[in-house]
Amino acid sequence: MSNNENAFEKFLNSYEEEDWNTSITELLPLIHEVDRNATQIWFKFYPIKLFRVLQESEEPEKLIQKFVMQGNYKLADQVDDSHVFLYGHRYWSQVKKEVENHAESFKPGGHEKLSDEIRKVAKAVADKTKTDESLLVGITAVAFMTLVQTGLEKMKSAQGKTTVGKNFAKLSPEKVLAQRTKDDGQGLFGFLKTVDKQWTVTFSENSNSRFKVMNEEEIASAAARDNSKDWRAMDERCGEGPIPVECRSAACGTCWVGVLGGAEKLGSVKRLEGRRVKEFGYIDTDEPKPIIRLACQAEAFGAVSIVIPPWNGFWGKYVKKMEEDETEETSTGATA
Repeated sequence: MSNNENAFEKFLNSYEEEDWNTSITELLPLIHEVDRNATQIWFKFYPIKLFRVLQESEEPEKLIQKFVMQGNYKLADQVDDSHVFLYGHRYWSQVKKEVENHAESFKPGGHEKLSDEIRKVAKAVADKTKTDESLLVGITAVAFMTLVQTGLEKMKSAQGKTTVGKNFAKLSPEKVLAQRTKDDGQGLFGFLKTVDKQWTVTFSENSNSRFKVMNEEEIASAAARDNSKDWRAMDERCGEGPIPVECRSAACGTCWVGVLGGAEKLGSVKRLEGRRVKEFGYIDTDEPKPIIRLACQAEAFGAVSIVIPPWNGFWGKYVKKMEEDETEETSTGATA
């Protein structure tokens, strides 16, 4: 933590990952459905626990190598575009400015609550822009965490630009939700089809980027057939198709994705995927159809909308071991 942090930064930095998780859970009913999954996914893409482990390490580069970190995992390098998959991204410039003003005018009284502060800023933006507050709560929570991981001065130096595709900009939240739940028509005799059914996987709603997946096929293999662009030139992790993948056996973790819509149309998590995704550190849940999946294991039975994270790594089990060692040392010291 910087010695130059202001009162609001100190307030935010007093919260641990569990506190943030609790606050986001409290806010979920207030977030419009179009961004409910997206907000949770964003917080999985930029976990405060990983940020703090690297920030507090005396040798972060060694940890980065140990965690096999690939791609762009630094939020400070993506202030304006880490959240393009949120519908609320279109309000980023207004939210960013309001958060910065709130940070500079913040006077702690000792009874502030994280979720209340997020709601306060979201409401202020809603009042100024005449926008439904539910569309602003998620992106405001994102802005708060962005401030934590970048610092106020770094956040202020970003231009506050938004990147919204022309067609996507015209869509209402309800239209986006309708598109996510709409399965492909299978033709006149589609009801007779079985294995030859095809479904659309949208991997960027903002740019309407898609590929087709065969029924019961895992989506990483389907993505590998998409040669519409030079994917490696766009992301060096992508050897074939838009989803980075190195194995197909849940061993590397490079193919993790967030599921914006259609999670129920993917096969349930099996034991291997469930165990490995926790070891990678991407999500810790026993839900059968969570919002974070390994694309090489997730079989599609209908159309889905996903988002591909800009990085991957293998940090979960190592951080857990570090925490266990610290707990043991503390316990040993207390009884010595």
